[in-house]
Amino acid sequence: MSNDTSPIILAFSGGLDTSFCVPWLKENYSREVITATVDTGGIDAAAAADLEARASKLGAIEHVLVDARQAFFDDVIRHLIAGNVLRGNAYPLCVGAERGLQAARLAELARQRGATTVAHGCTAAGNDQVRFEVALRTLNPGLDVLAPVRDNSWVREEQLAFLESRGMPLPAQGSAYSINRGLWGITIGGQETLTSENSIPESAWVLSANAFGDPQPESQHSLSFEAGIPAELDGEALGPVELIEKLEQMAGAYGIGRGIHLGDTILGTKGRVAFEAPAAITLITAHRELEKLVLSGQQARTKDAVAAQYGDLVHEGKQLDLVCADIEALLSSSQRRVTGTVSFTLRPGNLFINGVTSPHSLLAATRGVYGEAAGEWTAGDALGYSKVLSLPGSLQTRAGKGTS
Repeated sequence: MSNDTSPIILAFSGGLDTSFCVPWLKENYSREVITATVDTGGIDAAAAADLEARASKLGAIEHVLVDARQAFFDDVIRHLIAGNVLRGNAYPLCVGAERGLQAARLAELARQRGATTVAHGCTAAGNDQVRFEVALRTLNPGLDVLAPVRDNSWVREEQLAFLESRGMPLPAQGSAYSINRGLWGITIGGQETLTSENSIPESAWVLSANAFGDPQPESQHSLSFEAGIPAELDGEALGPVELIEKLEQMAGAYGIGRGIHLGDTILGTKGRVAFEAPAAITLITAHRELEKLVLSGQQARTKDAVAAQYGDLVHEGKQLDLVCADIEALLSSSQRRVTGTVSFTLRPGNLFINGVTSPHSLLAATRGVYGEAAGEWTAGDALGYSKVLSLPGSLQTRAGKGTS
C-alpha cells in the first residue's frame, strides 16, 4: 500500500456500484473519499439533495455536484447535431457521449483537491469502463485510476452484504430495469435487451409511457437554427439546454425518439439497449432537412463521411483525441449557412416535416423551377450536358464490344 494520503475522487451516481465503492475505498486504501456527480442532464433539485445525503451517510468527506449541462451542449451535443450523428442509423448516442466531459471534470477536481487518484464504479461488462479510462489517461497520464467493482469482480449480492454489514444506506431496489438519463436522452436496459427477440414492455418506457394508451392530439410546431445551433422553439427564443429540455417533454409525450439499438460495443461484442431520445431525434431530423436546403451535395457527402467517424470516436470515449478537434472544425465550418426555420407536425409515433425556410436557400437561389422551367440554362445546354454526361457509359459499351 502506498503512503499517499490524498483523497480519492469517486465518480458517484448513487447506484449500488458507486455506493459500495465509498466505504470499500476508505477501508482498503485508508484514504478519504470525495464523491463527484457531473450533471450532464436529468438531475433535478430533489435528486441532487438525495445524492449529497447518500454520499455523506456512506462516509464521503465531501460531495461535489458539477453542473455541466451547458458544457455538454457546447463541447459535444452541438457537434452531434451538426453531424446528424445516429449510430446504426438509429441511436443518437443518448448516454455515453458525456463520459469524456465527465472525466475532464473529475480530472480537474482531482487537480483542485490535490488528489492523485480517481475511481469509478464500472463493471467489466460495459462500455463506460473504457470511456472513463481512455479519457482520464488522455487528460492526465499520471493519474491512478481505480475500478474496484470491475477489478475485484464484485457481484451485486456481495456489494449489498458489504453495505448491510456496516449499516450503510442501500440504493433503491426492485426495478427490473437499469435507467441512465442525460440531456440527450435515456437508455433502458432489462431482461429483454439481453437477447435480440423482444422489445421492453410499455410500462418500462420513461418519457413516453402513455403516448399510445392516452394519445395526444396532433400539434404543429417549429424549430429555428442559427448557424446550426437550435435557437427557437415555436417562435420562443431559448438557450440550447432549455430548448432541449422543453422539447424532450413535448415530443416525448408523442412517443417520438423511441427505439432499441442493436450494435457493436467497444469491447467488440454485440449489445442491445432501449432508448428514448425525443429531443435528439426531433432536432437531428429538423436539422438534416434544413441542411438539405442550404448545403451543396458535395458539402453534405463530405460532412456525412467524417460525421460517421466522429460518432464512432465519441462512442468509444476518444473525443479528446486531437482528430476529433479536426473533425469538429470541419463540422463547425459546414454550419455557417445552416440558419432557418423548420415546421413540423407531431402525431403519436410520428414526426412529419412540413417545410423549411432559410435566407440561404439554394432552392430559392435558382431562376429555374425543377421539372417545370429551365432557368440558368437553355434547352440546348441541357441536351449538350446530357451528351457529355453519357460519354463514360458510351465508351464503356464500345470497349466491351471491341469496337471503336
